[in-house]
Amino acid sequence: MVPKNRNNVPTPVDFTLISKALVIISGKWRLTIILLIGEDTFRFRQFREQLPSMSEKMLAGELKALVALDVLTRTVYAEVPPRVEYSLTKKGRLALPILRQLQQVGHLFN
Repeated sequence: MVPKNRNNVPTPVDFTLISKALVIISGKWRLTIILLIGEDTFRFRQFREQLPSMSEKMLAGELKALVALDVLTRTVYAEVPPRVEYSLTKKGRLALPILRQLQQVGHLFN
């Protein structure tokens, strides 16, 4: 089925944008991190508790990448000891329902 605009005229599918979206969520852990955090705020330790098979180095790298891609926001509080929290950005929250739907599609093929 070809997507149509509001005038019912077929619009081309922009595969470049789809590829860009897939790059953001690709990798072993990114989708897991995004779905895990959902609407919540997580600290590094909480991620470690929920993802025990993921190394600290891998987690730190994936969190840094998701912040750079504007999917997560990293908030540092000036406290002793320092407190750092991660949450989804507006873009991340907008993508969340679509990612949850992908999870449901996965259940169909399981």
